This record gives sequence, C-alpha cells and structure tokens, in this order.
Amino acid sequence: MRSQSLLRRIDGALIWPMVRKEFLQIRRDRLTLAMLIVIPAMYLVLFGYAVQSEVRHVPTVVYDESHTPESRHLVETMAQTQNFAIVGVVRSRQELATTIQLGRARAAIVVPPDFARSLKTGHVAHVQVIIDAADPMQSAAALSGARLAALVLPAKLDPASARHTPVIDVSVRPWYNPALRSSTYIVPGICGLLLTLSLGVIMAMAIVKEREEGTLEQLIVTPISKTSMLLGKMIPFVLIGYIQLTNVLILGKLFFNVPFRGSLLALYAIAGVFIAANLGVGLLISALSQTQNQAQQLATLMLIPSMLLSGFVFPREAMPVAAQWVGALVPLTYFLDATRGILLRGASFQALWRDVLVLSLMAAGTLALSINRFSKTAS
Repeated sequence: MRSQSLLRRIDGALIWPMVRKEFLQIRRDRLTLAMLIVIPAMYLVLFGYAVQSEVRHVPTVVYDESHTPESRHLVETMAQTQNFAIVGVVRSRQELATTIQLGRARAAIVVPPDFARSLKTGHVAHVQVIIDAADPMQSAAALSGARLAALVLPAKLDPASARHTPVIDVSVRPWYNPALRSSTYIVPGICGLLLTLSLGVIMAMAIVKEREEGTLEQLIVTPISKTSMLLGKMIPFVLIGYIQLTNVLILGKLFFNVPFRGSLLALYAIAGVFIAANLGVGLLISALSQTQNQAQQLATLMLIPSMLLSGFVFPREAMPVAAQWVGALVPLTYFLDATRGILLRGASFQALWRDVLVLSLMAAGTLALSINRFSKTAS
C-alpha cells in the first residue's frame, strides 16, 4: 500500500516536467554532453592501451673495446632480450657519459678488451652495464635484461673452442640514483604537475568566475586594452608559480634528499617558458568556456593526459607510439625531461635546447591564440 501511494505521489507531482527540462538543458549544452559521453570512452581506450608499467626497449649505446665476434654476439643476445634497444656506438668513456647525461640513451653496454680471451681460456668474462637509474622502472628493466643475457649467452656460445663452459659476469652500475629510490624520480615531476594544476586550471576557473559575476565586463569597458588586462592577470600567477617551484625544490632536498646537480638559473629559465605555456592553455580554456563547469571539464581533459602520458608516473618508452605522440602535445612532457635532466643528471641548458624550443613554441602559440580568441569573445 505504501509503495502504491508513493508511486501515485510521484506520478501526480511535477517531477517529470523537471526531468524533461534537465535533459533538454543537457542536450543544448553540447560541450557538457560530449564530456559526459565521449570523453570517458576516449579515456578508457587511450589509457587502457597506453598506460603500461613494463618497460622494454631501453635506449642503449655500446662501448665495445673487444671488437670480436664474441663481443658482437653478446650485444646481439642482450638486444634479443627486448629489454635493450641499441641506438648507437660510442668510442670512449667520456662519450658514453655525455650520451647518458644528455638523455640520448638510458643504458650502456661496456665490453672490456679481454672479453673474448677470457671466454677462450675458461676465465670469467666480465661485462658492465651502466644504467641511468633516475627512472627506477627503466633501471629494473635493464637489470633484468642484463641478468637474462648472462644466463642465455654461455649456452649459445660454441664451447668447442674453450676448455671450460664459458662464464659471463654482468655487473650493473646504476648512475644518478644508486639506491633506486622512486622519490628521486617523482619529486622533480611534482614541480611540473603543481604548475600545470595551479596555472592552467586555477587561472581558467578564476577568469570564468569573473565573467559569470560580471566583473570581467567591467574591466573590459575601462581604457586598458584586453592584452594588457590579460597580461596583468598573468603576472601574479607567474610569481605564484616560481614560489611553488622553489618550495618543492627546498622540501624535496630536505625530506627526500633529491640531488641538485645542474644549474639553478637554467631550471628557472626553463620553468619560465613552461609557466607561459600553461598560462596560455589556461587563457584558452577560459576563452572557450562560458561557465565554471565547462572550464572545469576542459581543464580535466587537459590534466589527466598530462599526468598519465607525460612520463610523470609511467615511462613514455613503455607506451605505444600513438600514445607517445599524444604525450608529445603536452607541455609537461618536455618540462619533466628538462627538470629531471638538470636535477638528476646535471644536464646543461644547451643540452636541453629541444625541450626549450618546443615549450617556447607552445607558449607563443597558446598565448597568441588565447588572446585573439578572448578579444573576439569579449568584444
């Protein structure tokens, strides 16, 4: 009886016209409708396909001092484990160190001059694998690949030429993060993530909130130009960004002992370009949004790929090529590479010129597009 009475109340109430009104409003707001239906499906396919924690094909260079068929067989065997991807050959220890410091390779295989002679005389043949241990996941992949090669190679070699079964000792030497601490890798990335969140998302929300409250229109009718008004809004966020960056660096050193091997001036210069790129994205979001709800949805659309496809948590080398291309459109990808290069490997500003160039182009493009779009929507 109670259930029937409840149904009669619902049927007699004005709930259904209200439901119909809400559906019509959602249908008119096409951006919200797309966010609710299309975006979750896109995220499911993209991240389910792209996010992988198993790292394979670590970029590796070879320093072969033996120059023998046995040493070449060793390198081929290590490449066949699919944990190493041979990207080049170096001719000295200095070139090897420079290549890894610049981020052109994440590992190096060093074959000593007496490698083949040790195999033939029954002595232990030593091989060294140097790993850029700033990324613990890549370090684990290189370590497992080195151990697998040490087990497989003796069985592949022809024992007829040796008096004893060949024994190969592969020693792994981690650089930049010998303890393989994940905090050393994550903390520098938090700098970029906080700047992305506070500058891109919060600024967009702040401008849209002013538009909804009517204060933005009051500023537009003043003698100040729209470009000057937007630049005036950006400067406080630039200062906030630098304060956040400084706080993260200080706390990271105090609590997590994150190394600081590079130039502070270079880091702050690159951070300035990255801040400009994020402010451009935030302005563009505010120009495309009419409400705070729309701005929040567009900001989320930008923030989630920044977290998952930039290399903040999952190595980009483990992602499929299509996902790496999507990550290449995210400013955080290049800032993470530059920040970790400066802090962990001591890379110079000149060594990171590609990251600086891409961030500069992104900053110029997003700022120009957002200011132009804002001028049209505000006029």
